[in-house]
Amino acid sequence: MIQANDDYQTIIHPLDPVYNHESKVLILGSFPSVKTREYGFFYGHPQNRFWPLMEALFEVDLSREIPERKAFLLDHHLAVYDSIYQCDIIGSADASIQNVVPSDLNKIIQESTIQAVFCNGSLSYKTYQKYQAKETGIPAQQVPSTSPANARYRLEDLVTAWQKLLDYLV
Repeated sequence: MIQANDDYQTIIHPLDPVYNHESKVLILGSFPSVKTREYGFFYGHPQNRFWPLMEALFEVDLSREIPERKAFLLDHHLAVYDSIYQCDIIGSADASIQNVVPSDLNKIIQESTIQAVFCNGSLSYKTYQKYQAKETGIPAQQVPSTSPANARYRLEDLVTAWQKLLDYLV
């Protein structure tokens, strides 16, 4: 339970979206965790299963090097960003998020060939549905969160649930 006296921080999203004109699928998280903000690139927490998931889906091995991960995303026509641009948050807890300012996705959509939006977890999906879906005109699919907080899903379960992403990349 979040108490009124807990230490909220107002944080503006520190990362630029990853995309180019060939991006076909936009993967939206909710907001970068403390570890991701320290790392300086998406899904930087060592226990987040996003990168192991990508390795399994695309049958590749990736290092933790940011340029390699960015190149992988672009080479596979994936765009990555978050649905929340600014919020008040305690640590990395999605449950603590309040005073949401949604991300402006217009530039990503206009400068790419996005055909599908995949929301990594429920908060991302709820935020997209509330603030961005009508404007983009692209329906979103909610997929299970790759966050270490989502221990209910094993990596194999995530691979099965996220497999449909590949249909948009052929």
